[in-house]
Amino acid sequence: MYSNKIDGPRRGRSFDSMNIGFEEKLLNNEENHVNLVHIESRKSKRRNSEFEIFVDCDSNHEQLNEIIQLLRKHVNVVDMEPPDNSCIHEEDMEDVPWFPKKISDLDKCANRVLMYGSDLDADHPGFKDNVYRKRRKYFADLAMAYRHGDPIPRIEFTEEEVKTWGVVYRELNKLYPTHACREYLKNLPLLSKYCECREDNIPQLEDVSRFLRERTGFTIRPVAGYLSPRDFLAGLAFRVFHCTQYVRHSSDPLYTPEPDTCHELLGHVPLLAEPSFAQFSQEIGLSSLGASDDSVQKLATCYFFTVEFGLCKQEGKLRAYGAGLLSSISELKHALSGKARIMPFDPKVTSKQECIITTFQDVYFVSDSFEEAKVKMREFAKTIKRPFTVRYNPYTQSVDVLKDTPSINSVVEELRHDLDIVGDALNRLNKQLGI
Repeated sequence: MYSNKIDGPRRGRSFDSMNIGFEEKLLNNEENHVNLVHIESRKSKRRNSEFEIFVDCDSNHEQLNEIIQLLRKHVNVVDMEPPDNSCIHEEDMEDVPWFPKKISDLDKCANRVLMYGSDLDADHPGFKDNVYRKRRKYFADLAMAYRHGDPIPRIEFTEEEVKTWGVVYRELNKLYPTHACREYLKNLPLLSKYCECREDNIPQLEDVSRFLRERTGFTIRPVAGYLSPRDFLAGLAFRVFHCTQYVRHSSDPLYTPEPDTCHELLGHVPLLAEPSFAQFSQEIGLSSLGASDDSVQKLATCYFFTVEFGLCKQEGKLRAYGAGLLSSISELKHALSGKARIMPFDPKVTSKQECIITTFQDVYFVSDSFEEAKVKMREFAKTIKRPFTVRYNPYTQSVDVLKDTPSINSVVEELRHDLDIVGDALNRLNKQLGI
């Protein structure tokens, strides 16, 4: 059944006489089977010489159309308000965790660093190195002071930092031809061309951000250390990648207990420049907005075993696309050694797997392609309980919350326009081909 509110401006007559008249029109025909819930009238706010009648009735869709046609014979205008269940009530939104609605809202959550930053654990390679700790504080302060729209500060890296970067760069590039996926191998040289990524030079984040913006719309935002899964994934929803700018400690260049610029630039950036992969990352982020803590953790785990440690099949061979693998010499070798445990990527299973950051993973998950992983994640996202869905608006760099009929209708109108463009393009192509 539908609960519908109908209003119609009407000239002259008293309120009571008009109400009685409308009741008669609605109820005097036994075939209408209308349950009149409420009726009231008032002076029109739109037209001073007219009155408005508000009718709330229960009816099915077919009966409602018949009633509207009947009323059109007796009133100037008939407007229909959607049924109450076509929108989400505010009380349903009260328990939804806060989430950024526009890209500048990331300023409110990008500094909530959970670990590392300028503070290091006792087992961190640089814990006893006061010079390194001071340098880390410098990077942390830069990230904490950053605000959306600012240029990312350019860094004059030390000789020791460049040397550490060079060791990592050189050793990893020996493995990439036989271990990295084709999309990674296609985009890595572009970093050298446009961002001066070389063995003897660490790219500047501002240059990398501009490069990614032109390729896939992603941008870089400096961060001091680990963010919570919710805050990190929220950035992805806006195609913003929170990126560290410091370099791991020189005492052990092939190991880091945390993300550093070697991991970010050599692991993540080449694939963030790939449109399909960029969309995959953003969709995980969009699914996290307003989701429960449990759902966010499941999404973060899926992100961990795909974007960080994912494998794919290409030409019948396993290849790595996860940044955690592509920036770790020892684990990259291990994952493709034939000795590691490999399972098909299934979000329902993967989301329950334990994430390990101190040793190799117990299991790695493989997909046939980014597109396959994307489709599976889309279906998994539909199972996340929240009273709305969201859609990214690239023109305003904001998210549209789709929670009622008007907001959904606006999306439909945009899709119709896009389909019209596609149809026009197909017609022109057919004419060129003589079809």
